[in-house]
Amino acid sequence: MVRHYENLGLIEATRSSTGQRLFAPSAVEQVRHIRVLLSAGLPARVLHELLTCVREHDRLDPCAVPLLVDHLRAHDERIAALTSTRATLQGLIDSATPAPGA
Repeated sequence: MVRHYENLGLIEATRSSTGQRLFAPSAVEQVRHIRVLLSAGLPARVLHELLTCVREHDRLDPCAVPLLVDHLRAHDERIAALTSTRATLQGLIDSATPAPGA
């Protein structure tokens, strides 16, 4: 996982003389921030921008708000579409289920 984050350019590592990756102590905190942002449903491709907005104590600077609002709106649209699909499926089930006593 850490190598994946490195390949995406989200964290940096140097190499030892034997070729092992060496991460700065701050990389642990960066990985934690990355995992929080990914668990919030944000795609890895936007993490570069958001990681520049992370302050101490997991707080985000206002620079993150527009991007987060866009992603929240996209999630709301997907929820609305899924709710509509669910209602359609429930209607199909209801129409195929005989009424009690029928």
